[in-house]
Amino acid sequence: MQPLADLASPPPPPASLCLQHPKVLKLVVGKRLGAPAAGAAAEDRAAQVIGECAGSSGFQAGPVEPDLRHVSGGFAGCGRSSVLDVITGRGHGGKIKSGQVWINEQPSTPQLVRKSVAHVRQHDQLLPNLTVRETLAFVAQLRLPRTFSQAQRDKRVDDVIAELRLRQCANTRVGNTYVRGVSGGERRRVSIGVQLLWNPGILILDEPTSGLDSFTAHNLVKTLSRLAKGNRLVLISLHQPRSDIFRLFDLVLLMTSGTTIYLGAAKHMVQYFTALGYPCPRYSNPADFYVDLTSIDRRSREQEVATREKAQLLAALFQEKVCGFDDCLWRAEARELGEGAGAERLALPVLQNNTGHLQTPTKVPGPVQQFTTLIRRQISNDFRDLPTLLIHGAEACLMSLVIGFLYYGHGAIKLSFMDTAALLFMIGALIPFNVILDVIAKCHSERAMLYYELEDGLYSAGPYFFAKILGELPEHCAYIVIYGMPTYWLANLRPGPEPFLLHFLLVWLVVFCCRVMALCAAALLPTFHMSSFFGNALYNSFYLTGGFMISLDNLWTVPAGISKVSFLRWCFEGLMQIQFKGQTFDLAVGGNLTVPVQGDVILSTMHLNSYPLYAIYFIVISISVGFVALYYVSLKFIKQKSSQDW
Repeated sequence: MQPLADLASPPPPPASLCLQHPKVLKLVVGKRLGAPAAGAAAEDRAAQVIGECAGSSGFQAGPVEPDLRHVSGGFAGCGRSSVLDVITGRGHGGKIKSGQVWINEQPSTPQLVRKSVAHVRQHDQLLPNLTVRETLAFVAQLRLPRTFSQAQRDKRVDDVIAELRLRQCANTRVGNTYVRGVSGGERRRVSIGVQLLWNPGILILDEPTSGLDSFTAHNLVKTLSRLAKGNRLVLISLHQPRSDIFRLFDLVLLMTSGTTIYLGAAKHMVQYFTALGYPCPRYSNPADFYVDLTSIDRRSREQEVATREKAQLLAALFQEKVCGFDDCLWRAEARELGEGAGAERLALPVLQNNTGHLQTPTKVPGPVQQFTTLIRRQISNDFRDLPTLLIHGAEACLMSLVIGFLYYGHGAIKLSFMDTAALLFMIGALIPFNVILDVIAKCHSERAMLYYELEDGLYSAGPYFFAKILGELPEHCAYIVIYGMPTYWLANLRPGPEPFLLHFLLVWLVVFCCRVMALCAAALLPTFHMSSFFGNALYNSFYLTGGFMISLDNLWTVPAGISKVSFLRWCFEGLMQIQFKGQTFDLAVGGNLTVPVQGDVILSTMHLNSYPLYAIYFIVISISVGFVALYYVSLKFIKQKSSQDW
């Protein structure tokens, strides 16, 4: 197995992460900005870190160096994820009110973070139907420099698989809750591998052991410990780390209510608190014991005041002990002052170019390569989801047969014009309605992954937009063929290839328009429920003003305006013109008396011949283009946060 430092691209430069001006560095979380520290539950943070990280409304820390394992831990809701978001420049985690984050002796900027820091989020966001190797291969196509050959990319993927010990499941699907695939620990390692592909200098992980059993969690942290030895800084946020996991770390930062309780070597933490009169009981986990010691207990007012005073006292004692050190690190012995992280930082070279920036490849793949990679990835994932494809196909076939058999059996007798009008409106309205929820549900299942990948700069909104629109077309075309053909012939509609092709094309355009409308609803609103409500409300507005429920001539101003952009209205009008123009229908006038009526007269009576057929196609295409443009604007300017990120 070849270590990652020996791969085709240069090894990560020695990286340092420093939070400067510790006494004024503040993290503002949510709506608690400016709230009194004593009364805000959201501001009480206890965090425990290997290296440097923080906990809450305010924090302070010194520099963090490479070749160290760092962990952040604490009780639920302590703000660990928010702090990591701030360090990585994620706006949704909070804002730095004052102070600065420095990376490799440079002030942190979004561009520098994107080039130097890899962030593995708390939840795995991977496509379930791709194998482990394919998942990494597609990311390699998107993230590695364009100067890399395909052989170099494949080698990088193989080396990452070997480094993370994923060879035994390299050709197994990633899977998720509904798709059988790799185990939880293996899936977590795949998420780490996605970030390791581009060989970052700083690796930040938020709850990497969440949901894993103790054995898998221990092996995962051992893997991270191994990675940290390859000239890489690893910063971890953990919830209640086991004692054997805790021993793998180098530095710990313990905080509460935004103040530092302890910052120093993990192996010296027990010694430090024992000297203060808080020895760790025998056979107890120091991580659990000291997090509990510094937590704020809000079960009663008296307990809250007592625990807060104790935490403030511990914070004051720590400040007193480290007030003379720039790095704020506590050391068990004075001789360690020359052996700590600060000394390591001076001994490590900083690889920079002439402009003072990290030597990171900047020639990333262009928009065309991003588009081709994304569309191949989407098609590969979608067409392996056989249960969903079969369900959608069966749904379209069943609806087509039900409608067709309802109008089947009249033989050579032509349907009455009212029956024909009802059939045509049903054809144009039924299948788009079913498409809406399917598209919205699929988009929201991928929304978190899209948000994280856009945030990481894996690709831009433009290539994803085109890949999403065009990648849906194969399934869309198959869906319309299965739905449209049986109904047309079973209902004995107008024979001949020309009417059938015109009919099929218009239904294809209308269903595509509805699909893009659903994409807009999914991109505009943050949750599935909001998007589905908005999409259904919009569809029902178009349905009621489609010209069948009420004559277009009888609509008042507002519904009449809605009908002009209703693709269902234009679909109904176009299908009616295809079937009625040049045809004669028998109109029953009491008893057995029938009167022949020209189809053009019926169209005029129903106000469905206001535009020629070619204009109707143009209008439907224009409405589709409008929804497509709105979808692109939504992707470009609205953060695609999932419901768990809001």
